[in-house]
Amino acid sequence: MADLSYTAFFGDGGHTFRLMPPQIRELETKCGPIGALSNRMFAHSFSQADLTETIRLALIGGGTTPKRAHELIVAYVDDRPLAETYELAAKILERTLFGNPDGKSDAI
Repeated sequence: MADLSYTAFFGDGGHTFRLMPPQIRELETKCGPIGALSNRMFAHSFSQADLTETIRLALIGGGTTPKRAHELIVAYVDDRPLAETYELAAKILERTLFGNPDGKSDAI
């Protein structure tokens, strides 16, 4: 089975991010089809909601409670420059679409 999770330092420590089918469906409800979202993200034509919802839902898919995921978004995404969270959101989508091609563990 492909490793679709991504582990990275975010805000207060290491977190696992993964978009599971339920989170992908919610993301699509909020931001449109995942293919279109990915195209916007990789072309740098994204919205703030694209970044925020990708990260929040991937935290939940990675095992963070919805309440804690919301708290992390408020503390470390809202009112911060978009460039600070773009790379994380793009990596989450990349991993969701393509898996972990090199099979290496993510460094925190």
